[in-house]
This record gives sequence, structure tokens and C-alpha cells, in this order.
Amino acid sequence: MASCSFRLLHRCSGVVTVRAGATTSPAQTVECIRTLKTTTWFEENLTEDNQKFMRTEIAEEFRKLTEEKLNPLKDEPWPRHSWAEGSRRVGLIAVKLGMAPLWSKTGERHVVTLLQVQDCHVLKYLPKEQMNGRSPALVVGGKNCSPFQKSEMSLELFRNAGVPPKQKITIFSVSENAVIKPGTPLYAAHFRPGQYVDVTAKTIGKGFQGVMKRWGFSGQPASHGQTKTHRRPGASGPGGDPAKVFKGKKMPGRMGNKYDTAVGLKIWRVNTKHNVLYVNGSVPGHRDCLVKVRDTSLPTRLTTLLNPPFPTFFTEEEGDLDEDLYDEEMFVHTDPSLTLA
Repeated sequence: MASCSFRLLHRCSGVVTVRAGATTSPAQTVECIRTLKTTTWFEENLTEDNQKFMRTEIAEEFRKLTEEKLNPLKDEPWPRHSWAEGSRRVGLIAVKLGMAPLWSKTGERHVVTLLQVQDCHVLKYLPKEQMNGRSPALVVGGKNCSPFQKSEMSLELFRNAGVPPKQKITIFSVSENAVIKPGTPLYAAHFRPGQYVDVTAKTIGKGFQGVMKRWGFSGQPASHGQTKTHRRPGASGPGGDPAKVFKGKKMPGRMGNKYDTAVGLKIWRVNTKHNVLYVNGSVPGHRDCLVKVRDTSLPTRLTTLLNPPFPTFFTEEEGDLDEDLYDEEMFVHTDPSLTLA
């Protein structure tokens, strides 16, 4: 009688061998290899108490780093200029929280998207020689993340700015008079109610879809001579001349998962306590995704940018604002709706 052995191999956890009797011949060996992976950086060799300690220490280190950078005695502040027609300010990085309804004073219902500005800072100033040669730019980061999720080369950018590592980094082109010193925090009060903004984010991926879902084709008839062509696109190109399918033809393919911009969205409300923007309508992206918010580029909406906080909102200059800032057309629920004579 021959023996049959089964070996279960675990990487980084040793080898376990189990032998069992068998009636077949010759001996057979089955090997199963399993690789264990973890997505976190401290759960492998630390206990729960040590994990809490590490989180507390890192948060305290980031807080001290930010306070030291904001110390006015450390270095001289950059000169600030006044608003001029044609000036282009920096934008923000926000987190999409979801959607909610709001009502105007006339009873109209508006659906808004809540965008929260979390730990947004200016990271670096890029002169126009390093950009396109026409205008300078500012590198902005938003939403703190673990330093173990970034490479050593990218961490040097955050150390020079004196801020914690950021999950998302983007570049905003600005005018010469709208340059901000690296390390400056950006708040939701950078925008005010009544202004119009452009929001850019990556759309939700839908996978490979047909022409009816991807492009809104009406399809072909459901009966009367149609055989298995109800959702097909039909003819895809010309005849003998030019005998080809033109580029850009609407055909089945991958849908979503690409950057899109919603332009001309009005800000109805700004919550300065939790740094939340109430933007009219829907914006691209799924919930909890990171979006870019900047002043609108629509020519018909440029009149809403006559006197914004320039180059951004500074708490030491404007002081404490109201917790909630509303547009003049928005109904405030704390105000009385009926008055008796």
C-alpha cells in the first residue's frame, strides 16, 4: 500500500504536512500555496493598544507640524494683492458627502450636493517658467492620509510645505496677484453663497455598455420583422465612399471612469463650522470621492466674482464668520415663516 501526502504551504507561516492512508498507487502530492496580504501598515505586528498609540502620536505630530508652519514669527508672510478684473484664484479639494434638498423663499425646491473641504492646504508654488509660460500655478493637497501610503520622494513635498501627507494632489493655474504662500490652509469660506463654481471629478465606472445605455440610442422596434436586433446600433458607417467608419462614432464601449466637469453650479449655502459647500445640482463621482472646486469659467457668470475673498479666506483678517451663510434667495429654516399683525 502506498501513502498519499497533502502539503498545505503558507508563506511566512511555516509548512503543515498531513499524511493519510490511501489504497491507490503510486504516491500523490497536492500542493496549495496561499499568500496572505494586508492593506494596512501597522496591523501586522502591533496589538490594539499599540495601534491606538500610533494613531494618537501621528495625529499629534501632524498637529504640531501645522502649528509650527502657521507661526507668523517663523518667516515673513508673502505680499497680498487686491482683487482686479480678470484675476484667477486658486481652487479647493473637497469630499462629496451626498445630496439633500433646499427650498427658496418662493417655495421652489432645489437639489444640492454637499461638498466638505477636509485638510486642504497649499503645497507648492510653481512659477510660470515651470508651467506653460503664461501663468503661474499652485499645487494643492486635500484630505490627510497615512505617510506609509506615500513614497519617500512624494513625502519631501509635504515636508517642505510643513503639512501632513495628502490623499489627493492637484494643480490650479492662478494669476500673478493670486499667489499664496505654501502651507496656507484653505477653507470652505473661500467661496461665498451666490457664486458659481466648476466641479471636476472622475465619473462612476459602468463597465462595457451598449449604445442604448452609453449614448442614449432609442434602439430598434421590438417586433415587426426585427430578429435579435432590438438593442443593436444598426449601420455604423457610410457606403462605398469614403468606405470607412469615421473617428468618434458612437459605438459600444467602456462607460464612465473618466474625468468630467460640471460647469456653472451655484452655491446656495456655506457652513463655515464644518467647511461644507451646498452646490446646486449633481456633480460627477461617487460618494466619498475627492473633487476639484474652482471659480467658474462661464463668461455669463463672471459677474458673481466681483468681490470674493482674495486671494483666499484668512481667519486672522476677516475674523469669525457666521456658522451658516445663505444666498439671499434661500429660505432659512430658523426664520419665522408666518408673522401675525
